[in-house]
Amino acid sequence: MSGIYRGLVSYGDRDFSRFLRRAFLHASGRSPESLDRPVVGIATSTSDFNPCHRQQPELVRSVARGIVAAGGLPMEFPTISLGESFLEPTAMVYRNLMAMDVEELVRAQPMDAVVLVGGCDKTVPAQLMGAFSAGRPAIQLVTGPMSTGRYQGERLGACTDCRWFWARYRAGEVSETEIGQVERNLATTAGTCAVMGTASTMACIVEALGMALPDSAAAPAVHADRLRIGEATGAAAVSIALAERTPDQIVTAASVRNALRVLLAIGGSTNALIHLTAMAGRLGLPVDPDELNELSETTPVLVELKPTGANYMEDLHASGGLPAVLHELRDLLDLSALTVTGETLGERLGAGPSWVDREVVRPLSEPSREKGGLVWLRGSLAPSGALIKRSAADPALFETTGRAVVFTSLEDLAARVDDPELDVRPDDVLVLQNAGPLGAGMPEAGYLPIPAKLARAGVRDMVRISDARMSGTAYGTIVLHVTPEAALGGPLALVRNGDRIRLSVSEARLDLLVPPEELDRRRADLPAPGTPPVTGYRKLFRDHVLGADRGCDFDFCLPGS
Repeated sequence: MSGIYRGLVSYGDRDFSRFLRRAFLHASGRSPESLDRPVVGIATSTSDFNPCHRQQPELVRSVARGIVAAGGLPMEFPTISLGESFLEPTAMVYRNLMAMDVEELVRAQPMDAVVLVGGCDKTVPAQLMGAFSAGRPAIQLVTGPMSTGRYQGERLGACTDCRWFWARYRAGEVSETEIGQVERNLATTAGTCAVMGTASTMACIVEALGMALPDSAAAPAVHADRLRIGEATGAAAVSIALAERTPDQIVTAASVRNALRVLLAIGGSTNALIHLTAMAGRLGLPVDPDELNELSETTPVLVELKPTGANYMEDLHASGGLPAVLHELRDLLDLSALTVTGETLGERLGAGPSWVDREVVRPLSEPSREKGGLVWLRGSLAPSGALIKRSAADPALFETTGRAVVFTSLEDLAARVDDPELDVRPDDVLVLQNAGPLGAGMPEAGYLPIPAKLARAGVRDMVRISDARMSGTAYGTIVLHVTPEAALGGPLALVRNGDRIRLSVSEARLDLLVPPEELDRRRADLPAPGTPPVTGYRKLFRDHVLGADRGCDFDFCLPGS
């Protein structure tokens, strides 16, 4: 069965099920003839708690136009919406809930294909995780980035500039009045963050995977191109429905490797590695950290966008979009990888864009940085791994051995980091414990603030280590995703004030320089893990979430679980 007759409700009489479904669809005023068309669902994630998505109703209408023009029947349906700065303790906790929502609605409702419309950080991976598990033909449409604002002649874009001005405010360089004026000019249009944060990174990765139309990642949310892309995506969805082109035909080991190359070349968000691992994991495809490091050594950074450059996503769109980046990388990519349109990546790229702004997308022969943006670290402090974004870090700190200054929780960090009596020096290593998936829901707290007394003295960067995440819009010499996390008794839980920690980016190592016998003694003294009284989805998360090295997905969502 296909179209509106797919997955009939069980009444014990299939003909009655067909009759009843048509009867209720007639109530929507659709013509009888339209009910025989291929059905394309449009999964929407509009919410007043998600300002990034406030233009989505208009975008959805453009998708519906494309579906109708191509001979399909559009059926819009809502899903959970994840507004990044509106969910406590963090949107990361609810990514898997949204993935379950999408999976079940796509599987349960009669649709031959689905267009996934979303953009905010956790939304896109959640939609694709769910669609991959549902196994129905799917295509992603991102909402697009914000356009930049202006403040005293300076372009501003959330949220790298948010962090830059906030750091200056903490250091006493920006007044209360001025920070209020900046606040009103950081996010001035609909759309996701205007820089190469997590939302923009995921948009680029999805296009590189082949799950979105070419040149669809970077068009601003308020640009007419975004609506044209929406209409084209709707038309493409009818084609993939007729071809029964499912995600497992598109997302393969080759396309995942291509996506990793792109992630490295764009100086993308650290969050993207967790999300790509979870997405690929739904199809039984592992993401190998060792392969990430191998690719990072041979993939230069080409894109000059904040937080690793000076430009914004609107500049990337005007400079040829992601196709310009893919064209520069083409000799490093597997061009035989299939895309959602049925073309191979090589066929899609063609001769490349006619013009590229080389201040935004550098040529492969003259990259912004010779090596890729991310490095996976291992060592005695991170036996299962940790991640550093070297493209947003200070190279002077890449080889550091320093004294640990430890914060045992987010509450401890908030209470003490600005204490004038805090024993901390610029060459110390700030360590945050118990901020991983189980410890605190893995918030974007890895961007530990520079202690106030050091910030006021002009210190702008320090080595910071945690089992938390970091916003893709952030910058600094920050080690994240330390696995196993402290709440599971990993070595991070054993770090004490004054311990020596060694970071070596060149060796991809992170080590705690404490004798094993002392660590054994400390491990024996660790308190038994607490069991907070949680119910519902929070309990499900606590009982089944995997570590950062496995994408923080649920164990029961993986194939063969």
